[in-house]
Amino acid sequence: MVICICRLKGRAGLFGWCPSRIRDSTGKGRLAKLLARRLSLRFMNLQSTVTLNNGVEMPLLGLGVYAPRHNNEVQQAVEWALEAGCRLIDTASIYGNEREVADAIAASGIPRQEIFLTTKVWNDDEGYDTTLAAFDKSLEKLKTDYVDLYLIHWPIREKRLDTWRALEKLYGDERVRAIGVSNYYQPHLDELFTIANVTPAVNQFEFSPYCNPADVVAYCRQKGIQPEGYAPLVRGEKSGDPRLIALAGKYGKSTYQLLVKWSLQQGVVTIPKSVKKERIQENFSVFDFTITDEDMAEMNTWHDNTRVAWNPMDF
Repeated sequence: MVICICRLKGRAGLFGWCPSRIRDSTGKGRLAKLLARRLSLRFMNLQSTVTLNNGVEMPLLGLGVYAPRHNNEVQQAVEWALEAGCRLIDTASIYGNEREVADAIAASGIPRQEIFLTTKVWNDDEGYDTTLAAFDKSLEKLKTDYVDLYLIHWPIREKRLDTWRALEKLYGDERVRAIGVSNYYQPHLDELFTIANVTPAVNQFEFSPYCNPADVVAYCRQKGIQPEGYAPLVRGEKSGDPRLIALAGKYGKSTYQLLVKWSLQQGVVTIPKSVKKERIQENFSVFDFTITDEDMAEMNTWHDNTRVAWNPMDF
């Protein structure tokens, strides 16, 4: 058996389900996948990326900037995140802070092309023409001529197919590097596939040990869609869980660090939110330990459907 491991270099080809990263010439891929997973966990760092289905590389860990109390907090938080080495910033038109994100990027001095910038079209703007107009407004606020990833924020029943057609138009015009969806479960994706000419590159949804739609993750993998998880910290609602506290203590880490690492080890792009410098640094300092397979399995049993956002199945 010959195993070929390619392009690790700290931008590790992540996890055994990435066949371009590790090849088993005998066709017996189980050992190859296991070795790939072990190596990817060992070499994972803040610069690690996943390769989307169109070849675009996306950072595995980033900063979410959902709805802080004051927009000046957003600019400062993004500046701290970029200073710490983060290169993925996730915003949305409804957050009302795209200008502050742009100001933080400008203040950082980091070239725009080195930052992976995501924004989303909000429900009220869904539809073909209105999505195109909303995208132009987002570009103006973000002070850029492209975004790396544009998502449909929620699957609004009467509008979502026309909205996807608009995203395909933006992608075809090379105004976005990748397009995707947010809060889509299998029924939404199945419907989308009836009209899509472009497979979504990313599906972003709530993801934590307490809200763990494993079937959605598996379905995305099957379809070549990269899962991305928001609210990995459950907005602090589970920080008092004795099981979480005990397991974090075992690794000498905070409960938030354990939650972030659990998500990363699932191969899910993860975007914890914070506006506190020490918390941002803490959330990114998760690459010096690995959760064992046994403890990962234990955390997978904690799913109790605790949500901090709407249930996608209500759409």
